[in-house]
Amino acid sequence: MIVALIFLKIIVIRGHNNMYLNFEKIDDKLIVHLNGELDHHSAQEVRNRIDDRLEREKIKKLIMDFSGVTFMDSSGIGVVIGRYKKLSANGGKVCVVNVKGTVNKVFELSGMYKIISSYNSFEQAVNNI
Repeated sequence: MIVALIFLKIIVIRGHNNMYLNFEKIDDKLIVHLNGELDHHSAQEVRNRIDDRLEREKIKKLIMDFSGVTFMDSSGIGVVIGRYKKLSANGGKVCVVNVKGTVNKVFELSGMYKIISSYNSFEQAVNNI
């Protein structure tokens, strides 16, 4: 198996909130490591950066790592659902990994787990998406 790794660090700063995105490409999958608060202050920039990367590299499989997300509101739900709609319309897939604490509660209460698969490890996500 050939594994191509590409890293890019993007800093999004809005007000007092920081959101850091690290991109990693493994084969035909894009992994986005999110760190910080995914809320109305950062959602638009996160959406733009992920979409840009997906389109530029023609990627149809997205794994979103939430291990570093400390807070998420309805704007964060919009980011995830928007990527799901965009990719699934073109035969692609989205999954999330390492969703914990209050962010997990947001996923549960919003019903997102009904349409988006969640995994506890990267190995599971990479092998099943």
